[in-house]
Amino acid sequence: MNNNDYMRIDGNENGKRLDPRRLEEKIQKAVRDGARKLEIVASGQQGIGGRLWAAGEEPVYLRVNGSVGQRVGSMGFSNTTIEVEGPASDDVGWLNVGAKIIIHGHATNGVANAMGQGKIYIAGDVGARAMTMTKHNPRFTEPEVWVLGGVGDFFAEFMAGGRAVICGYASAYENVLGYRPCVGMVGGKVFFRGNHRGYSTNDAILTTVGDDDWKWLSQELVEFLNAIRKPDLLATLTIRSDWQVLRARKPFEKLAANRRSVKAFASDVWNKELGEGGVLGGLSTIKVDRSQITLLPTGDLRRYLPLWKNEEKLAPCQNACPTGIPVQKRWSLVRRGMMDKAIDLALCYSPLPATVCGYLCPNLCMSSCTRTMASLAAVDVRLLGKASISAIAPQPAPPTGRNVAVLGGGVAGMSAAWQLYLAGYNATIYEEREELGGKVSATIPQSRIPEEVIHAELARVKERIKVVRMTLDQNCFARLCEKNDFIIIAVGAQKPRILAVEGAEKALNANNFLRQSKRNETGVGDKVVIIGAGNVGCDVASEAHRLGAKEITLIDIQEPSSFGIERKYAEAIGANFLWPRISKKISDRGVECTDGSFLPADTVIFAIGDTPELGFLPAEIKTNRGFIAVDENFRTSLNQVFAIGDAVRLGLLTEAIGAGRVAVQAIDSEVRGTITKKLQPVNKERIRMEYYPPGDSGMGDMNGNACACFSCGMCRDCGVCVAICPQGAITREETPDDDFTYKVNENACIGCGFCASACPCGIWQLEENANIL
Repeated sequence: MNNNDYMRIDGNENGKRLDPRRLEEKIQKAVRDGARKLEIVASGQQGIGGRLWAAGEEPVYLRVNGSVGQRVGSMGFSNTTIEVEGPASDDVGWLNVGAKIIIHGHATNGVANAMGQGKIYIAGDVGARAMTMTKHNPRFTEPEVWVLGGVGDFFAEFMAGGRAVICGYASAYENVLGYRPCVGMVGGKVFFRGNHRGYSTNDAILTTVGDDDWKWLSQELVEFLNAIRKPDLLATLTIRSDWQVLRARKPFEKLAANRRSVKAFASDVWNKELGEGGVLGGLSTIKVDRSQITLLPTGDLRRYLPLWKNEEKLAPCQNACPTGIPVQKRWSLVRRGMMDKAIDLALCYSPLPATVCGYLCPNLCMSSCTRTMASLAAVDVRLLGKASISAIAPQPAPPTGRNVAVLGGGVAGMSAAWQLYLAGYNATIYEEREELGGKVSATIPQSRIPEEVIHAELARVKERIKVVRMTLDQNCFARLCEKNDFIIIAVGAQKPRILAVEGAEKALNANNFLRQSKRNETGVGDKVVIIGAGNVGCDVASEAHRLGAKEITLIDIQEPSSFGIERKYAEAIGANFLWPRISKKISDRGVECTDGSFLPADTVIFAIGDTPELGFLPAEIKTNRGFIAVDENFRTSLNQVFAIGDAVRLGLLTEAIGAGRVAVQAIDSEVRGTITKKLQPVNKERIRMEYYPPGDSGMGDMNGNACACFSCGMCRDCGVCVAICPQGAITREETPDDDFTYKVNENACIGCGFCASACPCGIWQLEENANIL
């Protein structure tokens, strides 16, 4: 074929090796876009050429150069031809269902494992355990493996169908069939030419090649030799007397074998040597029932029990989300056509799902998405977040009659008050400022989030929860403690930290600057220096740019801790990040650093964090370095009082929301006498990524993202377990709440574990039967 006909895809990009999933994604995209001849320059990637069914019945041809990894042509489709210009690694043609695979060199272990259809041509030797567990569906053509040289040990192990042709030409092996071929063979034939060192006589019979088989073999040899570019060997390899064939014994032929029964073994061997008449006979006084049990035990005799543990483990996304939103459950609802439920569910966990999840969150859930393990794009939860602006709030639980005061109307306080409202408590927010929202409404730049989104979500909170304006002092706090069953402190951190350097009074602090800039009440000049390069510093940089600054520099004593969208905004406007830089003096002209450098500035802004104002606290409540000390449930040293958010430690908005939910759960558990179960994360290794398309196409909307979600730890209702169970022991049942469950018939289940091994989502778990004797 003309080289100009081929589309080239390189396994390296910008000097770096592509991840196998990324290379497969490129190949899949090329095929979807209409390419039918591709040249792949491999760099050790696995699975090249598999699953190319996007082309339908149109033939696809792959020519592969370079270093080829394992599983070339795995799950190859009948439209695909793969030609490797050199040797190949393990498992060539694994689970092949029709592809023609040509290897111009040797292939290592596992060639054609579990192959069901197609042809594999090897122009050299192959390693151990080739053509194991191959099968033949009579509706389709038999799988074929052709080897010019010889094969390694345990060839055709448990072979259930297909044909293998071992030519024995110029092989490095002394015997063309390795040690113990055909063990467990129940179907198919192995044609070979040359010496062998024995085979499993219990499973196979050695015969000469019959007329029909010879006609087939001599004709197909022509195609094989042409494919591996060695047509001149035809005369050498078509001497009929050189060939023999191993075929599987038929069932009735195996019955003639002399086998000892279990009963005979018990009486003739066990009892004589170890049992009643043997060395242990005098030690046993208990008569044990040693009657034969069925070969495949069910019920209480199963060694292992499959358990459907749906939603009993946290998905990595939910585990990473401080708010605890079950992202995978929302995507599941979208897949099932329940878009409204998916959107509304967020309000069970946060009063600000659109504001935070849609715009302001750094999306730790997406960073932890299992898809990223295969270098795939994470499902985009921001789409669900932005859609939550139209979410309908759930109905609250019946009233408990308990009163709770929430001190502070920022994100943490609103989260706690919202959770109290949902749980049936009389919650009141006490806030000093006119507007709720704390830093979200007061300091977050308008470039980060539309104002109407914030206003809509704040209005939803104010419609349901009482808000009282109050300036806190110790007397007010004491009165609130008397009037309420519990107190939740969420006053935030409003007191700016200032560096103890000469001229510090000439600098602005970040929070005041951001408040003024949001109201367009300040200016900055052409040059701005920001001391502190965290996320708040990046917000300051973005606002300074909006106000007209032309040169913006952020300095820090260490590598900046900023990340996410804040860092991206700052970098996009051309802000400079310098570290390590230690400020020595601030003057009207700029900032002098201890290393002797000078940074000219019209405006200098501190962005090195804030501390809470805690003058209202009684002495009984302990503090730690200026923050309130709490336990794991955010309870303070005063049993009635909890503290959350920046008053406890500076953190993300999602951490503040999550802290509010945890504190309310602790209060509710105490009031109701219940225990909140803490779930562990699902092991990512249990998620079977092989079931999912390798690319990121189709993820532009919510339905596309829902389909791309691996549904870790939550049943996707795919039915794979039902289909794969050899005993038909698993059934799907509808439940009254418009949901479903999967159940195991213990009288049919044999505890084989196929369901647990095959489950794409890691739901089925195989556990040892603790009741077995």
